[in-house]
Amino acid sequence: MKVIYLAFALLFCTTLSFAQHSDDSANQKMLRMYEDSLAKLGHRFINDTIDMVRKEANYKFIPTLVSALKINNSFRYPFDSVKSITIINSPDNRFRILSWHVMNEDGSYRFYGTIQMNTGDKLVMYPLEDYTPLLKNPEDSVTDNRKWIGAQYYKIIKVEAANPYYVMLGWKGSTVRSNKKVIDVISFNRDNRPVLGAPVFDGNGKNRKRIVFEYTRQASMLLRYVPEQHLIVFDHLSPPDPRMKDRPDTFGPDLSYDGYQLKNGKWVFVDNLDMRNIPQAEDEGFVDPKKQAQLDRQQLGPFKKTIKQ
Repeated sequence: MKVIYLAFALLFCTTLSFAQHSDDSANQKMLRMYEDSLAKLGHRFINDTIDMVRKEANYKFIPTLVSALKINNSFRYPFDSVKSITIINSPDNRFRILSWHVMNEDGSYRFYGTIQMNTGDKLVMYPLEDYTPLLKNPEDSVTDNRKWIGAQYYKIIKVEAANPYYVMLGWKGSTVRSNKKVIDVISFNRDNRPVLGAPVFDGNGKNRKRIVFEYTRQASMLLRYVPEQHLIVFDHLSPPDPRMKDRPDTFGPDLSYDGYQLKNGKWVFVDNLDMRNIPQAEDEGFVDPKKQAQLDRQQLGPFKKTIKQ
């Protein structure tokens, strides 16, 4: 009897394992199919020169992405070939943020994204709604996912404090004349819902909920995290002429550097950093989406010629 029971148990375990493996294989196949569709739609909303085509591609992209994320254990799927979006996990894998942008006809941008929680076979996500035009004082505002400042994130830093939170570094295209970068904050309330912004940035006699930098579109700006020193370092931005001090769309790096250093759970402003004491690196592998689009167009050139012929 024990032998029969053992044989049945082994058969049951083998069958269960095979069923789970089959389910995983089917899920992976579906995710790859969705990934292929997302890659094509994403390429279109970044690269197409017609405004309406870009927007229509994005409208199709959003429900396709949601369908993909509904598949069991989609949190672990990287969507590597979807180059149009940035996917970044929190250091503790509690959540990940998927974010992207679509350029408007006037050269400005609208941002899209979602927060996906790591819940295994149950999809829990919080869509991020770009509230930029109506967010009048972004550095002084605490909001939720429905009133998002809009950005494409490339770094998440977890801060261990009395009330733990996460700091996010992101790129935020602005207008035809200027770009922005942001240091934002995300935490979760008692209902595990996201809260954006927190009074954790101190400097120049003022406390801010997030930091927003604006600079000319003709320049690039350094904004990165140095984990060895618990330091966020960035270019000091200044106008090309003192008379343009009220025109941040003309600002650019002046070869000096400032930062925010973590002290007792808050970020304290420090100026005139000596970069010789700071490890040099790229912006954590971040690629400006506009530059990526230019690279895509170059690679697509021969293909387009073939189509025309």
